[in-house]
Amino acid sequence: MKFKGIWHIQEMDMWDADYFNEEVQAYIKIKSDGLGEFQFGYVSGEIDGEILKGESDERLVFSWEGDNECDPVTGAGWLKLKDKNTLEGWFKFHLGDSSGFIAKRAK
Repeated sequence: MKFKGIWHIQEMDMWDADYFNEEVQAYIKIKSDGLGEFQFGYVSGEIDGEILKGESDERLVFSWEGDNECDPVTGAGWLKLKDKNTLEGWFKFHLGDSSGFIAKRAK
């Protein structure tokens, strides 16, 4: 699975690096089965993803659940490779904010 690995979030549309790296280096981790985890700012969660192949690209689409400052939150998102070491993605909070992001391969 080409999305497998740990990816450090470098940019987010909605939030600056001071926020998204507040507690830890913001990351998204994907396992070979499409499951994973992430944290940015005070938001952390678990991912349940699957590969969708389109005409022009392949994406890992996912739902997620977790917490934001101890409040339960859920949402959805997607990932696609820009190149072998760069992910482009999108996080959506259910009934809330959404943000695109760029991440670089850490491992």
